[in-house]
Amino acid sequence: QVQLVESGGGLVQAGGSLRLSCAASGTIFGIRTMGWYRQAPGKERELVAVIISGGSTNYADSVKGRFTISRDNANNTLSLQMNSLKPEDTAVYYCNIHGLGWVADWGQGTQVTVSS
Repeated sequence: QVQLVESGGGLVQAGGSLRLSCAASGTIFGIRTMGWYRQAPGKERELVAVIISGGSTNYADSVKGRFTISRDNANNTLSLQMNSLKPEDTAVYYCNIHGLGWVADWGQGTQVTVSS
């Protein structure tokens, strides 16, 4: 099994920045995608950004140009740099990893709150 621990969330004013980190541990092999998701109160969890094994990235339209996903292959860590934050970015942010025939367990997430 693969366990994930997210960190880096907090309270920030609109226009500010935060950097989220995700540390993975366990039996990790054959990673296909690593992604960041978020869930706002009363809403379904949504994909925010994903990085594919070859290094290409995709972003939700709502965060394009503001968020940047990156990975450290050697340390099995994933980051999300969030700039120009908006109140609508307020949510619990989660990371996840999909490998060959496996999916990591969801972590506890990290709360991001953006005040107007």
